Amino acid sequence: MLAAALLTATGVIGHLIGLMVLTTTVGPTAYLLLAHPDTEAAQVRSALLGHAAATVSGLACLAAFGLWRRPPIVEQHADTLPQIGAQALGVGLTLLALVVLDAHHPPAAATALMITSGIARPGLPLFGMLTGLAIVITSAVALAKIPWLRERTRRAFHD
Repeated sequence: MLAAALLTATGVIGHLIGLMVLTTTVGPTAYLLLAHPDTEAAQVRSALLGHAAATVSGLACLAAFGLWRRPPIVEQHADTLPQIGAQALGVGLTLLALVVLDAHHPPAAATALMITSGIARPGLPLFGMLTGLAIVITSAVALAKIPWLRERTRRAFHD
């Protein structure tokens, strides 16, 4: 319920500021941070470094494969071979960076896919996704500091 409330608030904020902030990478990030706050994947460092590495990897792959201005796959109704290459390499580079940085945060792979597929293309879509992640990460950290809420959440997911 807490994740649903956080995602609702995040979506409303996005609506009010005119950005699409709820993406496939925001939900799993909220889940990890709220349901498993004591795991390595839910540490703020892992979340920030993971999504940053995914963003850099995704943007680099868009540029490397000449896809910077290519329409998103949902508009094309299919992947092109360069998009498949960019998606695979973007995720691969992200996972490599997570290992090298010792910042394991699985939802970061979705961030790389969102960018390389063109769904979170450079500009407002990318800014919206990153804004959604920022809202969820900072809010989850704040919520985790409330002792009674932390204990209640821990019991709900672990009992």
